[in-house]
Amino acid sequence: MNKLIAIVGMSGSGKSIACEFFEKKGFQNIYFGGVVLDEVKKRGLELTRQNEKIVREDLRKEYGMSAVANILLPKIKKTLEEKDTVLDGLYSWDEYLVLKKEFEELKVIAILADKEVRYHRVGKRKVRPLNQEEIVKRDYSEIENLAKGGPIAIADYYVHNNDKTIEEYEKELEKIIKKIDKGEM
Repeated sequence: MNKLIAIVGMSGSGKSIACEFFEKKGFQNIYFGGVVLDEVKKRGLELTRQNEKIVREDLRKEYGMSAVANILLPKIKKTLEEKDTVLDGLYSWDEYLVLKKEFEELKVIAILADKEVRYHRVGKRKVRPLNQEEIVKRDYSEIENLAKGGPIAIADYYVHNNDKTIEEYEKELEKIIKKIDKGEM
């Protein structure tokens, strides 16, 4: 049976790097944010944070808080039949519940980093950097409006990513793959 892993964590924790690691290991990456980006483009809107927010909220009004997971279910099922799959950007508790009900084999890896570390990373991003005020506002919004803390709290595995080199970080992820393969927590 192929593996299904969801990466969770707050902005700047290192989720994208983890997903890239799994892609190098042969996993297919399914990017949850892609649903919103595709819808923004489909509507002919400029790709801005504000338009992404509008679309994200519209999707949740229409499909509920688990909108993205529900929209991606057919793609996840098809991909998982063919190969190991990593889900990039599981955000809400409702999405987690939908996925866990559908995929008993789902394993969640939470990437953790101190706020100061995350805020510094997000401020230095080449794509869509945020200043201190913006990232704090985003953190609160994700926790209060999406219940993002739930998937982090219930994760099967945790990686602390404050001051690790890429090599050290990848070694931690490699250990988790081995535990998953052995059925260990």
